[in-house]
Amino acid sequence: MDLRSYTRSYARQDNRLALLSFLGTFATYFCALTLAISQADRLYILIPCGVVFAFASVRLYVLQHDTGHHSLFETRLQNELAGHILSPFTFAPFEVMKQNHNLHHANIGNLDHRETGEIHTMTLQEWQQAGLWQRLYYRLYRNPLLFVPLGAAFTYFVRYRWPKNSSRFGALGVILHNITILCLLWLLYHYAGWQGVWIWLGFSFLGGMIGVFLVYLQHNFEDTYWDRRPDLNPAEAALQGSSCLDFGWVFDFAVANITLHDLHHFNARIPSYRLRQCHYDLPAEFALRRIKFAEALGALSLKLWDEDKKRLVPFPG
Repeated sequence: MDLRSYTRSYARQDNRLALLSFLGTFATYFCALTLAISQADRLYILIPCGVVFAFASVRLYVLQHDTGHHSLFETRLQNELAGHILSPFTFAPFEVMKQNHNLHHANIGNLDHRETGEIHTMTLQEWQQAGLWQRLYYRLYRNPLLFVPLGAAFTYFVRYRWPKNSSRFGALGVILHNITILCLLWLLYHYAGWQGVWIWLGFSFLGGMIGVFLVYLQHNFEDTYWDRRPDLNPAEAALQGSSCLDFGWVFDFAVANITLHDLHHFNARIPSYRLRQCHYDLPAEFALRRIKFAEALGALSLKLWDEDKKRLVPFPG
């Protein structure tokens, strides 16, 4: 059996598991938010509830991501409906984000189409040819102390109000999505005042930072994969160019297994609720490398793709 055949056996949707994940995550999201708002004057309750809410927000985003691949529920209609329901709570308009993400999958590891990736990566040669201002901008852009918080704030609260390709893939949907978010803010304001609004936005921002951190680590590590056609190998790009983060099963559960990103890129039809089992049941001949937390933090220092050495490297000394 080859790896493609092996993963195909896990690419099975089950509405019972999908509903459990979908409704369970929403229940956690709303319970944590309600408790955080009602106990806002007690930091020892507010902060833990806010953190739970933030991770629930990440989980909702991952579930929406699954619906975009039509891998969460059993039918296309069920996935599309669920994706639109999730959309206002993830701040990501469903149809446009689905299409943009499919472009990302289609061009994974392709140096000639880096515009479809989430985090831009320069090559070492491009860095050496870049001017002073371009280098300064890129240094700031790749600084984790800046791109995690600023990237989260910009992406979720600004950029997603009109994502790239909105005119191409569904401008009306984006407009309706933004109106829905405003309606949710209005409802929350009438229920809990400005305090409730800021708690929702503040801990949504924390969820966004967790998301940006994970998105970075999914494709930015030392022995990732980049190449140019015709030498680009799509299967190798999917597996080697995407990471498996080994932060423990609790963390995997909290983020709906998006940490197992290599197998997801290899077979996007595997639902999030089967990804961990698929990975840890792998026969020995298919064993994939797992990145521990310390190595993941070290990857934050890697900034440029060296086409000769075929690995990510830090800025030149």
